[in-house]
Amino acid sequence: MKSSNPFMSSLANDNGQRNPFTQSNGQAGQQGTNPYATSARGGVATAAHQYGAQDAANYGSAGSADRPMTVDDVVAKTGIVVAVIVALAAVNYFINLSNPGLGMILTFVGMIGGLVAVLISSFGKKYGSAPVTLAYAAFEGLFVGGFSFMVTGMYVGGADAGALIAQAVLGTLGVFVGMLFVYKTGAIRVTPKFTRFMVGALIGVLVLALGNLVFGLFTGSAGPLRDGGPLAILFSLVCIGLAAMSFLLDFDQADKLVRAGAPSKMAWGVALGLAVTLVWLYTEILRFLSMLNRN
Repeated sequence: MKSSNPFMSSLANDNGQRNPFTQSNGQAGQQGTNPYATSARGGVATAAHQYGAQDAANYGSAGSADRPMTVDDVVAKTGIVVAVIVALAAVNYFINLSNPGLGMILTFVGMIGGLVAVLISSFGKKYGSAPVTLAYAAFEGLFVGGFSFMVTGMYVGGADAGALIAQAVLGTLGVFVGMLFVYKTGAIRVTPKFTRFMVGALIGVLVLALGNLVFGLFTGSAGPLRDGGPLAILFSLVCIGLAAMSFLLDFDQADKLVRAGAPSKMAWGVALGLAVTLVWLYTEILRFLSMLNRN
């Protein structure tokens, strides 16, 4: 399945790997070989077991009714999600400029709402749900707008805030395109060992961040990992690196779903995963730039 998008078309390539859904004679896509072309129960269960990415129940009966997902579906859905995030972020940023109290409330609501949406998608059998993904985008947009206002105001003041935000956006886009190129060329392959490393590293960063948050609550400070000092800068660089590498997991997930012939609605789930990584990368780059340019 090829895409007309020059950047995302690599997701449909085999990258030197054999398609697990191809018959031994090299022919693919025939009835009975594509797990989504068989019965909803048997075919979907087979696909979920083969690539181990989602529970079979996540797909429901759409496997036999919905058309197969393409890379263009991923591009379109991700574009919609990012557009919603950007629009709501701009709205909340300007609300913070005129009414900081209301803006902070919306930021907190966005942070909690975005987390809840991700949990529902992950554990509530809602992977591939358009309403859940769009709800996440709306909540996360509120959070990103408030976060951008707080971080730039905290470290550099309003005068340079716009320039720093623009730099963070460009940096995020640059890393995204760069990691897509890395995935396309196979410079770093997503192997089980790589996946285990990433999961362990992400858990470690999460534990450190939560520990820093608890420390900050008890001491009334930002904590050593977020106070703008050398350790905070180093921690931010580690987070940027992990966020960048996480794109490889997102691309691999999209690649496997496309090659498996997953229902097109699954593109919403891929879009949510990409959006989570994009937001994390943007916030870490903005925080890093703000600390470097603090007054």
